[in-house]
Amino acid sequence: MLLEILLALLIGTFAGIFTGLAPGIHINLVGAIIVSLSISLLSNVPPIFLVVFIVSMSITHVFIDFIPSVFLGAPEDGTELSVLPGHEMLKQGLGFQAVKLTSLGCLYGIFIFIVLAIPLSFVTSKIHEFSLTANLIPILLIGVSLNLILVEKNKLFGLAVFVISGILGLAVLNIGMKEPLLPLLTGLFGTSSLFLAIKSKTKIKKQELEKVVKIKRTKSLITSAIFSPLSIFLPAISSGQIAIIGNQFAKLGKKEFLFMLGVINILTMAFSFLALFLISKTRTGSAAAVESLIGIPENEIFVLIVIVALLSGCLAFFISGILAKKFILILEKMDYTKVCIITIAAISIITILVSGFFGLIVLAVSTLTGVYCISLNVSRVNMMGCLLLQTILFYLV
Repeated sequence: MLLEILLALLIGTFAGIFTGLAPGIHINLVGAIIVSLSISLLSNVPPIFLVVFIVSMSITHVFIDFIPSVFLGAPEDGTELSVLPGHEMLKQGLGFQAVKLTSLGCLYGIFIFIVLAIPLSFVTSKIHEFSLTANLIPILLIGVSLNLILVEKNKLFGLAVFVISGILGLAVLNIGMKEPLLPLLTGLFGTSSLFLAIKSKTKIKKQELEKVVKIKRTKSLITSAIFSPLSIFLPAISSGQIAIIGNQFAKLGKKEFLFMLGVINILTMAFSFLALFLISKTRTGSAAAVESLIGIPENEIFVLIVIVALLSGCLAFFISGILAKKFILILEKMDYTKVCIITIAAISIITILVSGFFGLIVLAVSTLTGVYCISLNVSRVNMMGCLLLQTILFYLV
């Protein structure tokens, strides 16, 4: 039994490396495939092993996903805010240090999750019941959305980005397309950044692998611990939005912000499993896959999930540093514009395979929308209106 669990953990870790490095391949897609195969090809595999696979893949993915985000500007939901400070460090020859900061934040996040899991287990259900009774969820989501808009220097442009992406999200999510989030989020946050990198003919200077970047961690850790539990109670709120809210209070520097983003990203993923355990709600595709396989986890299963998250997180921390160095060696030998073009081509092929030809059209429209929104010079997190507007309307209607 123990050997099989360790094997499932290792396989999940390698799957998380793949999904993290491959732009457009999301863990939600892999989780959905595993669930569908669990009643056919994987019907003889005990569900608990599949759960271990999904948890280890999800945790590893969060660590590794920052590598293409920093080096290629091809982020997924949650890492989109790492593009700007990460790219700035990349241009300064500190791309490796940027990845290490986010990875270190993720590692700290695992331990914060373990510390917070017990106290949150006493209050989460009561807070959730109160929020439902008072119909607070749409009010809080509207408040979060308005807050993100009002902190912009140009509030009109911030509102425009939220509304445009929100309308796009409503259209894409309600047309019955297979895996709509793949072309939607990849276009808004991924290929749009890649096209802009091609246009600006971005050049990458030689990276300094041995330089040590020191930061003050205490404020980032406290901020993350205070605001990350929002992900349990507010559906559709992203780790990027939580980071923006937290940073309004913490006022962190760019390096400290990258560290905090790593902490919040891993906490958001880990808290999704806690939300499933405590209030039977799925806040991520990974948690939804776990629910499909075993229902609501019992105490012993949740303890196993926590242990798997800890082990895979520690393993992913060391792997991310090794992969980042390898990534830099490859990147320095290639023309960055060609790398971006190859990445866009790969994303397009993956989109067609997963979402069909119509998915490619959605990818193109989302990319153009993303380019336009970025050109307005407002925070890209406002483009999360593509999910928030749909969720707000769901609770209001």
